[in-house]
Amino acid sequence: MTIGVFFGSRSPEHDVSIITGEFIISGLKKLNYDATPVYLDKTGRWFLGEELGKLSFFKDGGDLAKLKPYYLDLEKSIGKMVFKQKGLFGREVEINLAFPAFHGQNGEDGTMQGLFELCNLPYIGCDTASSAIAMDKVLTKELYLAHHILTAKFTSFSAFDFTHNKEAVIKKITELKYPLFVKPARLGSSIGIAKVKNERELEQAVEVALHYDNKILVEEGVENLMDVTCAVLGNDKPQESVLQESLFGDDLFSYEDKYLDEGGAQLGNAKDKLVIPARLDEGTTRSTQELAARIFKLFGCSGTARVDFLYNKQADKMYANEINTLPGTLYHHLWKKSGVEFENLLEKLIELAQEKYGQKQALTSTFKSSILAQANSLKLKQDDSE
Repeated sequence: MTIGVFFGSRSPEHDVSIITGEFIISGLKKLNYDATPVYLDKTGRWFLGEELGKLSFFKDGGDLAKLKPYYLDLEKSIGKMVFKQKGLFGREVEINLAFPAFHGQNGEDGTMQGLFELCNLPYIGCDTASSAIAMDKVLTKELYLAHHILTAKFTSFSAFDFTHNKEAVIKKITELKYPLFVKPARLGSSIGIAKVKNERELEQAVEVALHYDNKILVEEGVENLMDVTCAVLGNDKPQESVLQESLFGDDLFSYEDKYLDEGGAQLGNAKDKLVIPARLDEGTTRSTQELAARIFKLFGCSGTARVDFLYNKQADKMYANEINTLPGTLYHHLWKKSGVEFENLLEKLIELAQEKYGQKQALTSTFKSSILAQANSLKLKQDDSE
């Protein structure tokens, strides 16, 4: 079995995806799996090859001009994905199971999962629908509200709304209480996010966010804040990790906090910025874990995901925040603290992907019908009515 590890793509989170992809490739090779790097560059070209499985390739500049791109052979990609190298003597690579390591748009948002589905290829992680909904912070919060899950007060608007009816948008936002957080609705890694304390800062933050997305979320900040995270693993019977508390010094858990300072808290390296387990009492800890599992199932997640919470320590209120269907480096550090080593995590994810694939294959995808035999008469009746 050849496992294709898919990473890169056209997303502001491109570089973070490379780190996750290389981390997974290294782990799979240690388990003696045939792991093939499948890199989608920032323009949408496919590249495959062993040199792409080394982080040093990208750290040193990643000269793709020396490599020949591949194309996906859709005719052969039935129950698998077949990539062919361009050129008369180009090699052919067959992928039997996909391990997506994308972050953000054009990969984590259901687009790539849809391609896997069309090829009828087993793949690791959440499906098209759960990936798309969880990627959209507005849809996520609306689903929370529909199921009576506490989340911070918010409003949302489109780029069109802001351009053509700015006063109405601002008026709607003023119903919320400052400080506010302005976020691109379908982006992660804290890119384009800003905390604002007045209308002047608000408009500046919206202008920045609109560079990354044409749909914007504005939500109230949670006071006396503790940032809490729970990772979830499984399909129909998910298990929760211990809780993580993330520490940050500025107004928000920034991109620098997550990936750069001290090696990155989201990568499990910045030890001084992580408290595991989170400093919560037993009852709050358990109810938060149960809520994370409930959210995981509500969104139809599978494989793994990470659910983020905002806890008001003084009011003792836990607000559901965002869901990440492809956590950076699979949040291996939190699973390790929960007793699941990285190698076991990879094995479990492969097992869960095969289980999910088997369940789908057992479903009937055809339906015998006589509708085509009646198509001509149906058309004639339509013509007569005209």
